[in-house]
Formats: sequence, structure tokens, C-alpha cells
Amino acid sequence: MTEVLPDIETTADCEQLVRAFYGKAMADEQIGWLFTDVAQLDLEAHVPVIAAFWATNLLGTKSYGGGAFGPHARLHEKVPGGLRKEHFERWLVLWCQTVDESYDGPIAAAAKVHALRLANAFYGRVQMYPVADEAPGPAAG
Repeated sequence: MTEVLPDIETTADCEQLVRAFYGKAMADEQIGWLFTDVAQLDLEAHVPVIAAFWATNLLGTKSYGGGAFGPHARLHEKVPGGLRKEHFERWLVLWCQTVDESYDGPIAAAAKVHALRLANAFYGRVQMYPVADEAPGPAAG
């Protein structure tokens, strides 16, 4: 019998999801370097902020008051050649895999749909920003 997964219901669920996602993303061959080398992400400072973002969007908690796009625009400007479509696509794949591993239900589905919208919107918006000069980076894979 297939295990029945819970839906995303609490801020703690959002935090668990975000931690699991970043565990995957930061170790990922395609995009991990964006988090570790370029953004130099402080995970313990970042997770509560991103968990609040998802709790606000999925659960209506109104706990996130920042602007989500700004940090991505600044990251885009630091990445040699800028953030590319394949970066956003990989982020989306990892996010959806992470959601599917632990959650199922209407809010989990909304988390994946919202992530798709974010990826598309952010990719479109960063195209208007300058980028760092092309430089040899990790091998494309």
C-alpha cells in the first residue's frame, strides 16, 4: 500500500520543506555553486525568511514582508553570464521533487504551481538586468 503523505499545513511544514530543498539544491551539481560560491548563502539566516515567504503564500500567515525578487536580481548580476533558464528549470525540478517526497494535497500542489510562476517571472525579470562578465565556471552538465 502506498504511504499517504500529509499536506502542507503549518509554518513548521514550510520550514521542513525549505530545509529539505536547500539540502538538495546546495549539493546539486548544476546549481549548488550558485548558493554556496556566488550567494554564499547563510542557511540558518535564510531558512526562516524563505519559510515565512512560503507560509505567507501558501497558508496566508502574512509573516513575510520582504521583496523576493531583489536578492535574485543581485545574484544574477554576480553570476558570469547571469542566471540562465536552465538554472531556474533545475531549481523548479528540485523544488517539485522535494515537495512530492514529503507532501501531497491541494496546498502541496499550490506550492509547485507557485514555484513555476516564480521561476517564470523571475527569469523574465532578470533578463533586464546587467550580468557579470563571462568567465570559466563549473562545467555545464
